[in-house]
Amino acid sequence: MVKHIVLFKLKNEIPAAEKQAVALKFKSAIENLPSVIPFIIHVEVGVNINPDEQWDIALYSEFNTLEEVKAYAFHPAHVAAAKLLAEVKESRSCVDYETNE
Repeated sequence: MVKHIVLFKLKNEIPAAEKQAVALKFKSAIENLPSVIPFIIHVEVGVNINPDEQWDIALYSEFNTLEEVKAYAFHPAHVAAAKLLAEVKESRSCVDYETNE
């Protein structure tokens, strides 16, 4: 199994209410992807509630293989969801790792 974890930092100049709205829209879009991308085993998105921390959004997902993670990245439904953050994202960090589960 491959676990795919992504952290997003939104631009500081964006008002908090707008950040929250964009983050929740992104969360909904990503969490609806298993209905159109059947090889997603699990996906969840968390919106940070601690303003003292650096990252605003955490995405956690599980796939059977790294090839599936790569296919997910280019799937049109995922690309559309990712575009929700295009104008407001400052940075992104990602790690993919294998487990024996």
